Amino acid sequence: MSSTTHETDAASAAASGASATERFHADKSPYDAVKDVPAERVDTLAREVLDAVHATVRKHKVTYDEFNALKAWMIDVGQDGEWPLFLDVWLEHVVEEVNTEHREGNKGSIEGPYYVPNAPEQGARGTIPMREGEGGTPLTWTGRVTSTDGSTLGGARVELWHADSDGFYSQFAPGIPEWNLRGTFTTAQDGSFEIHTVQPAPYQIPTDGSCGRLIAAAGWHAWRPAHLHVKVSAPGHELLTAQLYFPGDEHNDDDIASAVKPELVLDPQAQPDGSAIVEYAFVLDRAKA
Repeated sequence: MSSTTHETDAASAAASGASATERFHADKSPYDAVKDVPAERVDTLAREVLDAVHATVRKHKVTYDEFNALKAWMIDVGQDGEWPLFLDVWLEHVVEEVNTEHREGNKGSIEGPYYVPNAPEQGARGTIPMREGEGGTPLTWTGRVTSTDGSTLGGARVELWHADSDGFYSQFAPGIPEWNLRGTFTTAQDGSFEIHTVQPAPYQIPTDGSCGRLIAAAGWHAWRPAHLHVKVSAPGHELLTAQLYFPGDEHNDDDIASAVKPELVLDPQAQPDGSAIVEYAFVLDRAKA
């Protein structure tokens, strides 16, 4: 890895937590969404989470030194702005699982902390915004969006975003154009789309903050396999959020975020010119009445 990449890594890791927190507050309204949740539901969830923590303390006879280390670490997570990173990496995959277990269409996966809405529109067939000479294997992705009843979904939106060949996301790392490797594609009348992009690289989640200290203390690794992020939506259908992975990645089996599913692994075909092509379609579930 070049010295430039090392410099970008240090700057990006220090700032990405704050950027993710700011983006979460800007894009989501969590309090509005749950303001009408009955007190009984809040009571049940809060008590059972605390009961589980109490059980862990009792089972492992947690010491005051360990308890105070936990308090200090939790305070640091907030100060580092890394709660979105922590929750998305270690908890979101279970929330996604229980919220989509009813679906008959495509499997989904976690959103992660690096989504940005309103990426530039590229039409049904287009190239995602990228820098001249963007690193990574050129990738042509074709597919179609249909409903579970087999009907094609023209005008469906496929939002795509992913890291670059150094593992960095635009708007979360310095020196990268605002919409680099972020685009919105709208399917043709027959539900088809064709996207030209580059294959991203595996990357480590930021490790110079509180989440990194947990990883080091526990002896874990910080790697995520290479993946494409997508959000696929159409009127009258449930939003599908997913990550698509590449075969042969050494971290498909031990992803730090536990987000890889066999159904989400692509099958790219190498071409004589060094590029790759892949086909992957989406089937959306109809929205609940």
